[in-house]
Amino acid sequence: MTVPSGDRPVRPIRVLLADDQALLRSAFRVLVDSEPDMEVVGEAADGAQALELARGQAPDVVLMDIRMPGTDGLAATRAICSDPALAEVRVVMLTTFEVDEYVVQSLRAGASGFLGKGAEPEELLAAIRIAAAGEALLSPAATKGLIAKFLAQGGDYEGPAGAAVRLDVLTGREREVLVQVAGGLSNDEIGERLTVSPLTVKTHVNRAMAKLGARDRAQLVVIAYETGLVRPRGD
Repeated sequence: MTVPSGDRPVRPIRVLLADDQALLRSAFRVLVDSEPDMEVVGEAADGAQALELARGQAPDVVLMDIRMPGTDGLAATRAICSDPALAEVRVVMLTTFEVDEYVVQSLRAGASGFLGKGAEPEELLAAIRIAAAGEALLSPAATKGLIAKFLAQGGDYEGPAGAAVRLDVLTGREREVLVQVAGGLSNDEIGERLTVSPLTVKTHVNRAMAKLGARDRAQLVVIAYETGLVRPRGD
């Protein structure tokens, strides 16, 4: 199924569903396939199948359940995101709770974000589109939860010295933008705060990702906290 855009057809977003619950996969399939700009290209009941299908089908987005029998979603995500042949594949983790014990590990493994299984259909569809566009799926609530995880894990920071070594490849403006990204702000919001255009912000974000070896904004958030560039604060 193809959606026309002017004179040029646009390829639909290819989605792979990975969850051990067949009923849930069926519900997701019906929802995704009902959208003119999306199509389900495969279903997996465990992480091993998800990895195999990802390599065979080259989906744009994988909806990946974290907890599955055998190879779990975390291991599958790590394998997908470390495979150069799958560099364009984006993984969105599905969790029972928005802040899951494996969420930080998932983001470190390369996931573009995460979504609670209780999310509304519109949220799920929006998440697929956001991930396919290369953006990070980190809602304000999710970002707050991620920061809370870093607080709880206390000793994971590299500290100022580590930050200086790892982040010295960034320009001053790129560091400024990274701080704002870690706060969960969009390009528009960052542009308004720093008095630059959203396109300029996007350029700085892309350069920071390239220099730091991050797949997307989600990993930039992790790097900002791991290096100590940004320190979590309790509310």
